[in-house]
Parts: sequence; structure tokens; C-alpha cells
Amino acid sequence: MLEVRNLRKMFGDFVAVDDVTFALPERGSLAIVGESGSGKTTTARMIAGLETPSGGHVVVAGDERRPGRLRSRERRARGRRIQMVFQDPYSSLDRRQRVCDAVAEAVLLRRRLPVDRLRARVAELFDMVGLDDRQARSLPKALSGGQRQRVAIARALAAEPQALILDESIAALDVSIQAQILGLLAGIRADTGTALLFITHDLGAVRHISDDLLVMQAGKVVEHGPVATVLNHPQNPYTQRLIESIPKPGWQPRRRAHRAAA
Repeated sequence: MLEVRNLRKMFGDFVAVDDVTFALPERGSLAIVGESGSGKTTTARMIAGLETPSGGHVVVAGDERRPGRLRSRERRARGRRIQMVFQDPYSSLDRRQRVCDAVAEAVLLRRRLPVDRLRARVAELFDMVGLDDRQARSLPKALSGGQRQRVAIARALAAEPQALILDESIAALDVSIQAQILGLLAGIRADTGTALLFITHDLGAVRHISDDLLVMQAGKVVEHGPVATVLNHPQNPYTQRLIESIPKPGWQPRRRAHRAAA
């Protein structure tokens, strides 16, 4: 449902993304990993229509857009097919608005519904992400980080997209909540067929959510293939270093030696 060909982005003389090519099949799941500054988020933003490519092509469900700023109508069409979930949902929610109203607004952008059907659809979306009616009627500040991320996912799903782009969407959460969100996303993919494009620096999470893995360094793709193949048999030295940096079971931080008293 998504094809990226020779995508490029320059900021002045700086090449942030250089000749990136990959595909995301319908119902598929692809992770893009790399250190900060590798170009993975800029790539995601160009796919979502939030950044203008300097070159290359993005084809969404057969609809090809050449480089250039999307018109408002084109951005809305792109948003109906691809939704983006960011790392910090709190900054994207109106702190004075109940989260159920935020999700209802997103539903109405997709289609007009009578009040009773709108309430039913909002309740369905909150149930889909594991939040109850009391939580749905809360303000963002009354929810935990994990709950706010679930709200952000529900709001993205309100557009009934064919794909979700998740940009470091679990990075700020503790390990147990990360596992819950990953399980939630896997369930949504299985139930709705929504494809997932997972942007992360966390290789440990990739194995649990993605079929394929693309590794970026300095704006370029340095390795691409099935997750198990890349993680178990990395070919590129940069990928090898990333994998070696994953803490192993039983790993403990090295403690500083105490200096002997003078």
C-alpha cells in the first residue's frame, strides 16, 4: 500500500535523506531504525505529507505524488490513508478538552455521523485501544503517559487509515507500558488490517512488531530485509554495532570502583 522510491530531502546544503527506497505491503509491518539524525523521522514526515521531498516519489495505495508541496486537498486525502502517531501525545492534545471529544472531532473529519452513531463509534475506538468510559471522559492531564498514547492511537484510527506511522511512539514509556502498547498495535493490525510503519531506535522492540527491518545511517539505507535475517545475520558493520549495543539478559551496569582512602 506504500512505495517509496529514491526519496531525498535537503535542508540547504545538508542531505538529510538520500535515495531511500522501500515498500510497505497491505497489512504489513516495517520498522525503520537508526540513531538520532539518521533521517528516519524525516522520511516518515515526507511520507505523511508533513515535509516536502526534494526528490523521489511516494506512492500511497497507487496514488503517486511527485516532489512538491501537497495542496490542502491532497494532504487531507493522504491523511485518510496514512496517520502519524508521535512520541509525545500530550503536546498534540488540547489540555482543556476531554479526550473523547478529541477523538470525536477526528471521526467527524472522516465522515459526518448522527450523534448516537458518533458516540457509538467513539466508544468503539476507545474499547479498541483498551480505555474505558471514565478514562474517555477525562482531560489529558488525568491520564498516564501510556493512556495518552492509547488516546493518540484511537484518534489516528478514527480516520480509518490503511497505515499508521508510529514515530518513536513508545520511547518515553517505561518497559512494561511499552510491551502493552506493542501488544495493542499488533492486535490492531491483526483485527483491522492496518499496516504499520514503526520508526524507532529500539531494536529490542522491533522483533515483536515488525516483519521487515530497514536500517538507516546518515540519511542512507545501509541494510534492509526480514527482521529475523537482519537481526540474526547483519551484514553491515553499522547494523552489527547497533545489535551489539542491545543489553543482553543478565546485563548489569558497570559500577565505578571506589578509590581507596588516602
